[in-house]
Amino acid sequence: MPAHKFIDRWRDSAAAERANYALFLSELCDYLEVPRPDPAVADATRNNYVFERPVTFRHPTGLSSPGFIDLYKRGCFVLEAKQGSPAPEPSLLFEIPHRRGTAVRDTPGWDQAMLRARNQAEQYAKALPANEGWPPFLIVVDVGYSIELFADFSGTGKAYVPFPDSLTHRIRLEHLATQLVRDRLRAIWLDPLSLDPSRISARVTRDVAGHLAALARSLEQDYPPEAVTPFLMRCIFTCFAEDIHLLPPHSFSHLLASLREDLPNFQPMVESLWRTMDTGGHSPILRKVILRFNGGLFESVEALPLNRQQFEILALAAAAEWKDVEPAIFGTLLERALDPRERHGLGAHYTPRAYVERLVIPTIVEPLRQDWADVQAAALTLDRAGKTADAIAVLTAFRQRLCSIEILDPACGSGNFLYVALEHLKRLEAEVNDALESLGETQQALRETGHTVDPHQLKGIELNPRAAAITDLVL
Repeated sequence: MPAHKFIDRWRDSAAAERANYALFLSELCDYLEVPRPDPAVADATRNNYVFERPVTFRHPTGLSSPGFIDLYKRGCFVLEAKQGSPAPEPSLLFEIPHRRGTAVRDTPGWDQAMLRARNQAEQYAKALPANEGWPPFLIVVDVGYSIELFADFSGTGKAYVPFPDSLTHRIRLEHLATQLVRDRLRAIWLDPLSLDPSRISARVTRDVAGHLAALARSLEQDYPPEAVTPFLMRCIFTCFAEDIHLLPPHSFSHLLASLREDLPNFQPMVESLWRTMDTGGHSPILRKVILRFNGGLFESVEALPLNRQQFEILALAAAAEWKDVEPAIFGTLLERALDPRERHGLGAHYTPRAYVERLVIPTIVEPLRQDWADVQAAALTLDRAGKTADAIAVLTAFRQRLCSIEILDPACGSGNFLYVALEHLKRLEAEVNDALESLGETQQALRETGHTVDPHQLKGIELNPRAAAITDLVL
């Protein structure tokens, strides 16, 4: 079905969840070119892709109760469907009965209803048999209006967060005309783990790490590790800055391209760029005004002269999609910079993200998210009772707590554990900010408090001073 036909067909549907949800989702499957759900059978363990999948809730009292997942696909998602309604036209308010469905769309009540549906989906996922595991996705659908995505690729069910982020996790009906959105939904149906950012990062990171290791080995033949490591760190950070638009897009890559046949000028021109990055202002090298990078990385701007082979390796690394590179790659540089005899004693090695999260999620993320669920419930109750100011106060207090938590890694190496902990804290902070915004607190007001989750909350102890410097850069 062409996009416009599917969108036009469902645009006016409203306030009839039970009547519409199975038809909508079946036609959505056709539109995405994925199989429709299977017919349910008597043996629930064989119902791996069905509507109304039965589950059993186990209560602390020892009692149990039945539940039914609107749409379930094993290893992929739990889907909870609702259907809201548009606000009635004033002229019709007193002329005909008006069905509101779940809630009037795009009102605070609707946001809260969608949040309750998300929490309900998580409870369904929790009630699944243990041998089926936690699905990587929770999906909340307002039939014919929006689709919200939440993901937890850790397999623990403890950290479902908006996917891909808190700004774009809600897909409106008209967004289904976008190829990127269709591809994302199709992947959730067919191969959800392909969307795991850590897998993408791991693949890109391995490729880039190979280039950097080769460059480090080559440079260490002529220079001591104490000179090689900070030079490569500045190069790497410049690549990151370019790809996330802290520097003008492609500026560093274009600079390297212009120097390919002018290698003697590589050192002075790169040093000039880094000198401007340290102070901010107009860069004669890029012919642009650039930001001030005030973390101390560019207090020294020493660049090493490169031969042809070294330059080509750096240019190849710079061409990578650095926004997809795990910051933990700096651990690879640390390994290259340390003497082999030191590496074993210091435990300096690249720890895969999955291993990091096995520690970070149960010790830091899970307790905070349990508290966050309680805070959300309290804020919703207060707001429904007309006590919006009190609801805001409850959310603000939790946000203050998030911004004051301190985390210590007593053997931090290059900062992998601290980086992952910080990322999870920032994701949770974004959810709190969204909840505050739904109650009328603007992002500008939140920024003006000057209080936010930041690297000052992360503490580390490390024997090697270069490792500590790399941790600073990672964070």
